[in-house]
Amino acid sequence: MAFQPVLWLAAILLAAWSCVVAAEESDIKSIALRTHSLQMPYLDSDMQSRWWDFGGTTVVRADQYIRLSGQHPSSAGWIFSRVPLTATNWEIEVEFRISGTGSLFGDGMAMWITKERGEMGSVFGMKDRFEGLGIFFDTYKNNRPGVVFPYIMAMLGDGQTSYDQANDGKSNELVAGCSARGLRNPDFPTKAKVRYFQDKSLTVDLMYKKEDEWTRCFEAPNVKLPSVTYLGFSAETGELADNHDIIKVETNNLYSPSGSTGSGSSGTKDTKDKKGSRGKPRKPTQEGGSWLWFFVKFIILGVVVAGGYVGWTAYRARTRDRF
Repeated sequence: MAFQPVLWLAAILLAAWSCVVAAEESDIKSIALRTHSLQMPYLDSDMQSRWWDFGGTTVVRADQYIRLSGQHPSSAGWIFSRVPLTATNWEIEVEFRISGTGSLFGDGMAMWITKERGEMGSVFGMKDRFEGLGIFFDTYKNNRPGVVFPYIMAMLGDGQTSYDQANDGKSNELVAGCSARGLRNPDFPTKAKVRYFQDKSLTVDLMYKKEDEWTRCFEAPNVKLPSVTYLGFSAETGELADNHDIIKVETNNLYSPSGSTGSGSSGTKDTKDKKGSRGKPRKPTQEGGSWLWFFVKFIILGVVVAGGYVGWTAYRARTRDRF
């Protein structure tokens, strides 16, 4: 019977800890970044894009998609943001489609968060030896035994290291990527969600198995990106070809009002600029963090008091039995 209070205490502590974790998760807020988002009809009234540049074989169908490369050999296209992505913590969700006919296809597409913008080259249509982050949706297998394609991986470029194209980036991989059989010619929109917290974590989730079902592809800790980067997408075909389409891009600045998410700093340059343009200064955010820390300390105090009570009760029971 002396152990029954211990079981009750463990259950209470577990519930309290779950509340703390849930509070931290829900504490993350987002602000949409129009400057780094894309949706139909993609172009302004003058048939130009205010926030994006296009190049290569890219074709814009205002009512359907932005096609980076069509099902034609030796084609490459790209889109890049005109202004830098100044948010320190962000989430980018892109809806895309890779499709084509036949059982032989390639080469793939890429998402870029780099210092360079719109410089064509040999890495999925963009320049090699880039500085920043490249996430590759590789559909053609060159030389990677034991790996099922399409394969999604990330490379953190330092501006000097070349992409290991002969081995499908094996020597460049930030962390182990993931195979995504079924990514090509799906029956529903495929999506990728990339979330970054400055100098802390990078996660990539995919929706390709079933609509509204996200699958974690990989998570990389301690990722540090250049302070000034541009968002872009590119695709390339060689002797084999596929259609590579961007349908929608939603970019959000992530922040925490309490500053206590544990996954990144709460303030970003983008948030400050946005608030400043409205003439409404941001309120101090220390109260939320202090309240959460007080709650944690209260739980610790409860553990100490409850532990002492249980120990004292057990000691009294043993002493009573002895006499």
